[in-house]
Amino acid sequence: MPSMIDEPLHGVLPVLHTPFHEDHTIDFETLQREIDWAFETGADGLVVAMVSEILRLTSEERKELATFVCQSAKGRGYSVISVGAETTLEAIQYARHAEQAGASALMAIPPVATSLGSNATYEYFAAIAKNVSIPLVVQDASGYVGSAIDLGVYRKLLEEFGAERIFFKPEASPLGPNLSLLRDSITEPIRVFEGSGGLNLVDCYRRGIVGTMPGTDLLDAIVALWSALKTGDDDRIYELSFSICGIVVLQLQAGLDGFLEIEKHLLKKRGIFLNTLQRQPVSWEIDPETVEEVDRLFARLQNLLGNSGACK
Repeated sequence: MPSMIDEPLHGVLPVLHTPFHEDHTIDFETLQREIDWAFETGADGLVVAMVSEILRLTSEERKELATFVCQSAKGRGYSVISVGAETTLEAIQYARHAEQAGASALMAIPPVATSLGSNATYEYFAAIAKNVSIPLVVQDASGYVGSAIDLGVYRKLLEEFGAERIFFKPEASPLGPNLSLLRDSITEPIRVFEGSGGLNLVDCYRRGIVGTMPGTDLLDAIVALWSALKTGDDDRIYELSFSICGIVVLQLQAGLDGFLEIEKHLLKKRGIFLNTLQRQPVSWEIDPETVEEVDRLFARLQNLLGNSGACK
């Protein structure tokens, strides 16, 4: 296995999209093509999370997906499996399964349907961490859950499990200032990841993140941007960032379904996906004028990268 896998979780970790057959079963052949392209493009690992449509999958499908991704990533990079659920019991079951499947780390959001106070939020994440031995990325996900995780929860989790077991993915707005607040409120070094699709990547990188979790659709551009950030090439940084942000702003206008619809459109455009099917019901479908604007922005971005955007 590559030596980097023995290092703490870091780098560009794209969140996989789940492809479906016309009968809405998971298309694992296409998923393998997506995974292979991700590693060929420079991904440091793979993530199964919200834009993987995990909340629309059955329990067995979630486990099957986790096993497939962990096996496909083995020897090539990290595998991070989101195990958040509506009950602590379910989350623990998903966590144990992911660890047994070979996941490098877990990630979890709080329950979506239940608004938890600080104590209950801490107990939920602590219960997951106690039942596994691999790291847990605590994902704020306030855009879905409705309220941000209190900083006291982060501090208490770190005190109990340590910085080698608890990582963070804050998402509450304003993202940058909240990230700095989290960083400055904790004395020991912590590992923080960004997941805005690239919209806040430059700002968050300068505030000390160790990795990013974008969608797979713009992975080539995110890998190039991450490289430019590491070398401090400001001209390249902003050239790429402005183009990425133009697409992500269009995705943001319709929330999770906006990301799903546009990201699957771009994966199909690349020749990686055969269709753009999502698990139903969904709250938004892309209209022709949005498609035209996305395609124009994508073409400009691919020109900056010096390629056609097609699957190689």
